[in-house]
Amino acid sequence: MIRPIYLYGSEVLREKAAEADLSKKEELSALVTDLWETLAVSEGCGLAAPQIGERLRVCVVDGDVMQDIYPYLKGFKRTFINPVIIEKSEESSTYNEGCLSLPGIYCDVQRPARIKVEYYDADLNPQCEEFDKFAARMIQHEFSHLDGVLFTDLVAPIRRKLIGKKLQRISAGKVGTRYKSKIK
Repeated sequence: MIRPIYLYGSEVLREKAAEADLSKKEELSALVTDLWETLAVSEGCGLAAPQIGERLRVCVVDGDVMQDIYPYLKGFKRTFINPVIIEKSEESSTYNEGCLSLPGIYCDVQRPARIKVEYYDADLNPQCEEFDKFAARMIQHEFSHLDGVLFTDLVAPIRRKLIGKKLQRISAGKVGTRYKSKIK
């Protein structure tokens, strides 16, 4: 089911998500399906459960939408349930990020260039993988949502000040999106 995406100002975006109960397989499967369906119509490259109002540590990433820029992402799709970053590189990279929950806002964000992650996949099988380049970026962005952190929290204070009015407009509902959205 396609769900509305919660926008900046929504309480759920600022809360730390709870571990998903792996014994609730049907509910988790339905949530994962909703995330993928919602992501597909929003044309983003990732979506976390809090962005659709669910306070659970579940997210999805889809590199296919970025394959024109990063051909190595063709076919790159992952579902992450209860993910944990177990290693981060000291080397970092900076990229101009955006977010479906903050439409029209883009900022340079510095993140580790490589990460190693333990998680459960959509079939609830344990996984351990290393990611780099833009895949690592997408994943870290979505994992931040699971901790109640938005990419704008990671930018320089002067940049936050410069985007302050835009953030206020979003939280006041004065923004249009091409996908279903809400503030709560």
